[in-house]
Amino acid sequence: MPAWRMTRPLAPRALQDSRRLGVRPVPVLQPLRWLALGWRDLRRCPLPGLLHGLALAVFGIVLALVAHRHFWLLTGAFTGFLLVGPLLATGLYAISRALEHGEPAALATAMRAWYPDDGRLVVFGVLLAFAGTGWVVTSAGLITGLSPYPVNNPMDFLRHVVLAEHGHVFEAWVALGALLAAPVFASSVVAMPLLLDRRVGVLGAVLTSWRVVLENPVPMALWAVLLTALTVLGMLPLLLGLVFVAPWLAHASWHAYRDLVVPAGSVEHA
Repeated sequence: MPAWRMTRPLAPRALQDSRRLGVRPVPVLQPLRWLALGWRDLRRCPLPGLLHGLALAVFGIVLALVAHRHFWLLTGAFTGFLLVGPLLATGLYAISRALEHGEPAALATAMRAWYPDDGRLVVFGVLLAFAGTGWVVTSAGLITGLSPYPVNNPMDFLRHVVLAEHGHVFEAWVALGALLAAPVFASSVVAMPLLLDRRVGVLGAVLTSWRVVLENPVPMALWAVLLTALTVLGMLPLLLGLVFVAPWLAHASWHAYRDLVVPAGSVEHA
C-alpha cells in the first residue's frame, strides 16, 4: 500500500504530509500575476478550457430554466457554484501542469485528470459537494423562512430581500454565506491542484491550504475577492461569460498553487 494512504492515524499523517510542503509568502498584488498567467494558458490551449466553460454555462442555463419559478433555490445554487469551483476545474489544472512542463496539452489531458488511480480527488470532491449542497439548502431555508413574501423571481428577491424595508434577511443571508464560504475557501484554495500534483492525503492538502491562507492573509483575501467578482461578472450576461471566465480562473488557480506551495520534502508527484 502506498505511503500516502492511511497506514497511520489520520491526524499525525496529515501533519507530516503538510510539513513536507513549504509555504511561500507572496506580494499583495501577486493574484494579478496569477490572472495574467491563467489567461496565457487559456490562449495557448483554448479548446479544453472553452469546452469546460461552455459546459458550465449550459448547465447553469438548464438549471435556470428548470427552476426559474423558484428564485430562492436558484440564488443558493448559483452562489454555491463558488464553493465547488475548485473541483470543476480539475481537468484544467492538468492542462496548466502540462504546459508548465513543456508537455503536449489537449482535451485528452484534461479528461485523464478525471480518472485518478486513487480516491483522494473523489473524497475531496464529495466534501465540496456536501458543502455546496448544504449552502443551497440553508440559503433556500433562510430566504423562504424569513422573507414575509414569496420569492419566485429576481424582482421578488430584489424587492422582498435586498431592498426590504423591515427585517435583515439580506444581511443575514450574506453573513451566513460568508461564514460558510470563508472556511471552504481556506480549505480548498490550493488543495485540489495539490492533490492532483502530489501524493498527499486529503487532510494534509487541506492543512496546507490553511497554512497558505494564514501565511498570506492579505493576498489571499484579494484572491478571494477577484475569484468572486469575476465569477459573478461571468454569470451576468446570461451566464455566457463563464465560457471564458471559468477556464481563466481555473488556469490562474494552478499558478496560485505553484507560487504558494513549495515541495520542500519528499512528497512524490501524483
